[in-house]
Amino acid sequence: MAHESIEVNLPLAKVYELLNTPTEFPRFLRNIDQVNKINSQTFEFVTAIGEKEFRWTTNIIDDLRNTRFAWITINGNLNQTGTIRFTPLNSGKRTRIDFSLDYRTFFGEPDEDLRGFIEGIQEQLKTDLTYFKDTAESGGFFDEVTSAKSESEDKKEQAAV
Repeated sequence: MAHESIEVNLPLAKVYELLNTPTEFPRFLRNIDQVNKINSQTFEFVTAIGEKEFRWTTNIIDDLRNTRFAWITINGNLNQTGTIRFTPLNSGKRTRIDFSLDYRTFFGEPDEDLRGFIEGIQEQLKTDLTYFKDTAESGGFFDEVTSAKSESEDKKEQAAV
């Protein structure tokens, strides 16, 4: 299991907003290629490890607003669990993120590529959270969200004309 903590110079509500949607995970978790929403509680994760594609479906098991977000795998060819805890700092002006992530095989020993992937999770999580912090603090994630919303609104306006 990998566990990493990082402090972000953003209010808790903004950090929670960025981290409580699994479809956004590939933006900062470099080991995840794609996350598809199946319904409000269920998500399909996709990634390539070596020459093999891995797909697994997760359910959100805990979503306590601005406090904790967690999920578990319910099926697939890779078992992943994750928990993100949020702690306000400096009267809510900053946020500490405690992120735990675990990968396991469902059956038998992992092959060499998968073993390397699992063994590298701790270092990769540290790198990914540093990237998340830098991008979030610079407004990069919010700019993308604002840009996407603007494009959607422009399309609606054009359709109405």
